[in-house]
Amino acid sequence: MSRSGASRLARVALRALRLVAKPVRRSQGRAGTVVETYRGYGSRDEVFLIGRVFRQSQRAASAADEGWAAELRDIRRRITRRKVADAVLTARFFGCEEQVVTDRDGYFRVHLRPNLPAPPEASWHLMELDLAGPEPVRAKGQVFIPSAACRRVVISDIDDTIMRTGVANKAKMLWRLFVEDAENRVAFPGAAALYRALYAGPCGAEGNPMLYVSRAPWGIYDMLSEFFVMHRIPIGPVLFLREWGLSWTSPLPRRAEDHKRELIERMLTLYHDLPFVLIGDSGQHDPEVYAGIVAAHPGRVAAVYIRNVSQGSGRLDEIARLAEAVEADGSSLVLAADSLAMAEHAAERGLIHADAIADVAREWNADGALPETRRRAGRTRARALRKVLGDAGATPPNVVVEPTRSDPPGG
Repeated sequence: MSRSGASRLARVALRALRLVAKPVRRSQGRAGTVVETYRGYGSRDEVFLIGRVFRQSQRAASAADEGWAAELRDIRRRITRRKVADAVLTARFFGCEEQVVTDRDGYFRVHLRPNLPAPPEASWHLMELDLAGPEPVRAKGQVFIPSAACRRVVISDIDDTIMRTGVANKAKMLWRLFVEDAENRVAFPGAAALYRALYAGPCGAEGNPMLYVSRAPWGIYDMLSEFFVMHRIPIGPVLFLREWGLSWTSPLPRRAEDHKRELIERMLTLYHDLPFVLIGDSGQHDPEVYAGIVAAHPGRVAAVYIRNVSQGSGRLDEIARLAEAVEADGSSLVLAADSLAMAEHAAERGLIHADAIADVAREWNADGALPETRRRAGRTRARALRKVLGDAGATPPNVVVEPTRSDPPGG
């Protein structure tokens, strides 16, 4: 290996180590017992936040703050953390106070109903947390409450929807983030610009809730946060990571589709006065889950966007069932081979500003020139979707399924 190659590999490795060690440096509490919080969410009536209490070894006063030795030391401190069960915390948020107790894995869950209204113009608010013991710790958590300007809620899968598969595998995620060209290979081209446009809305200042779902465990949280910052994807509660809870008596995690369905149902209840946009991919359980949601909640889903990552006909039936449910509800389904097709439809339906299409196109194709071979979205009815996809060959088409009337519910 050349000297320049070895130097680059060393920088890459150090950056990866720094990310793995990051939770240790930013954890709240210096006396060995620390409180880690994940971004919370809620409405003006109730809020939710999850966190964890654990013990980790303290850093020696004489220890260096930077370099290989510092990162390796902090990784060791993270690996040797010990969960703290039955710890009592007091949570305070806008005039409301509640005590919570950590479970056997050290996790705590806060559910508060504020006594005072949160400022309508702000979206992120601080929750105060006091840990009584085994060592007192004062910590803060962030809670997202939609501002008065928001007009809809966006729920999006992460794996194979925003980023390419590998998020549940830490080693693969580190490799893709730091060894491969992350800007071009980790995120789907155009996805970040599309999500910024959905967050801003057609007026540019809606600040719509962006709620992200992943099949990964909580341990991947910091890597996901780094990924979002790297690609300038709007930050939202990455709260919906699976609680795997593996044990000898229950060696398998919960079924992903059940978990996702429960989470979306909860959000529909929490944000009962807002329409929803659902974004997922064709490769896992999103079509099944979203079809059930659309059928069970008529008029609540403005649009469903499915990134077509399937390489065969095995998923055709589930996608067709989703199309039938969406069409019956009077909503829209976009089965997209690229982010630009989603953006074009979203602008047409008034979900984003029309100028955002150019932003997505520039990000999707770095030189700003759209390839002549790109297949623009064609329209079809649900009953014809199987044939359209079956005749498409190896190149997935962009397809829009919607009823003939022009104004679907929630749009």
